[in-house]
Amino acid sequence: MSKTKLATVWLDGCSGCHMSFLDMDERLLELAELVDVVYSPLVDTKEFPESVDIALVEGAVASEADEAKIRKVRAHTRTLVAMGDCSITGNVPAMRNPIGVEAILERAYIENASAQQQIPTIGVPKLLPQVRPIQDFVKVDVYLPGCPPSADTFHTALTSLITGEPMDISALTRFGA
Repeated sequence: MSKTKLATVWLDGCSGCHMSFLDMDERLLELAELVDVVYSPLVDTKEFPESVDIALVEGAVASEADEAKIRKVRAHTRTLVAMGDCSITGNVPAMRNPIGVEAILERAYIENASAQQQIPTIGVPKLLPQVRPIQDFVKVDVYLPGCPPSADTFHTALTSLITGEPMDISALTRFGA
């Protein structure tokens, strides 16, 4: 039997979901028997594969690069999992929405800079007018709420997705049933 192809993706967020994922500790060894991690900020793969069984996506869509990435991930993934509150609601990255892109960039690169006061345009993805959750761009199959979701939530969800058993994470999430 071939292993499940697993990808993890990081959009605009803090990496807390990936850290919580790693907090599965020795249970990662159990999962390693069942999955091949084919793409992740935790491995050296540069291009998203053509065919992924499960993609765990952390973070909100804040830039044109994020939008392109989430659309590519969805196009090549059987089951897309929104992991964490940033991917589900926009959460902390979306705090910039009421302020606006220009005001944020001005504050960061002009007002708070003591040298070379300029807004970068080369090598930096263009910000979208609003930070939005991933379901505003693509279909999401599974939601794992939390900031971040617990290691137990990740383990329960992944085990269910891989084995096909029913998934009940309500007791594990901070949102409850």
